[in-house]
Amino acid sequence: MFGYRAYVDKHMDRLLRASDSRTLDRAEPAVVLGIHHEQQHQELILTNLKHAWAANPLHPVYREAVSEAAVPPRRAWLTFPPRLASIGHDGSGFAFDNELPRHQTWLHGFQLASRLATNAEYQGFVADGGYDRPEFWLSDGWAARQVQGWEAPLYWTEENGEWSMTTLAGPRLLCPSEPVCHVSYYEADAFARWAGARLPTEAEWEIASSDVPLGGHFLEAGRFHPAATTAADDPGPIYQLYGDVWQWTASPYAGYPGYAPLTGALGEYNGKFMCNQFVLRGASCVTPRGHTRLTYRNFFPPGRPLAVQRHPPCQGSRMIDAVRQRSTPPPSRRRWANSSRTCSAAWERRGRNCLASTSTTRTGRRCSMKSRR
Repeated sequence: MFGYRAYVDKHMDRLLRASDSRTLDRAEPAVVLGIHHEQQHQELILTNLKHAWAANPLHPVYREAVSEAAVPPRRAWLTFPPRLASIGHDGSGFAFDNELPRHQTWLHGFQLASRLATNAEYQGFVADGGYDRPEFWLSDGWAARQVQGWEAPLYWTEENGEWSMTTLAGPRLLCPSEPVCHVSYYEADAFARWAGARLPTEAEWEIASSDVPLGGHFLEAGRFHPAATTAADDPGPIYQLYGDVWQWTASPYAGYPGYAPLTGALGEYNGKFMCNQFVLRGASCVTPRGHTRLTYRNFFPPGRPLAVQRHPPCQGSRMIDAVRQRSTPPPSRRRWANSSRTCSAAWERRGRNCLASTSTTRTGRRCSMKSRR
């Protein structure tokens, strides 16, 4: 593989050095697109490696885990008033064609969670029988859950009442304060309904994020796993917008008003996939920082993939408060809050040590499979 890459690099370098300016002008769009596509595959290499190693009984380790105190930011519900807003790329610098054209859209008022949903909060959903309660699931999602036997997020394993998960640092105990990841759209949507909330649309996500600096835990940090704590360059008040996990939105993947695919072979790059998929926003812990921007539209089918070539990186959940008019939370919201406090208190007694020995092997139920091309 390294030999093939060296061969391609050598001949591309030779071609570009030997070309005149006119040839370079014609080749530039395809070359730049190819570079950005290569960044996508750098992310996929790591996610596919994780998926393959999750089924390996030897539990290989790609990179030792980063040890740290696990204190997530406090969750708040940030209010955004109704407005006519513009979303989409403004044409300055590189963007994929699916980020264009920039256009106006009307937003009703909403409240967005200031951080990502955590493992502890999602454990509350699991413990409350969320995977056995069809009232929280979309019809197609419930059918997929039944056929594929989902009982928890991908890579979670439960043994004797204790949860662990597969990472690129090997198996480790589940850290309650880390962002939940590797959930399908169906799972993220069901969890949000159980919590008395909903997933944001991509327009809501983009407008809420528009004034927040681009910061977070990216590929260059070498973590390769979502972090409970925020990055030093992530000042808030909305945290974990970039890095850590791709975030599901409630928006189907379709062209913006006035969208036109590129001409020629490049026209197949995005347009042909605009069917039966949902948009994800942000970036993950294995996304290159230079590949990240406010208007980036990742996309993925709503279920867990059955094909080997597209195993998701890290997909998580950020929610819109759907019950903000109520003076007290609905029963599901109270269950969520109580379960979070219980899990957090138990974790405090453990001394906030989120790392299990990477040489430890875990047996028991392995939950079958989820972000990227």
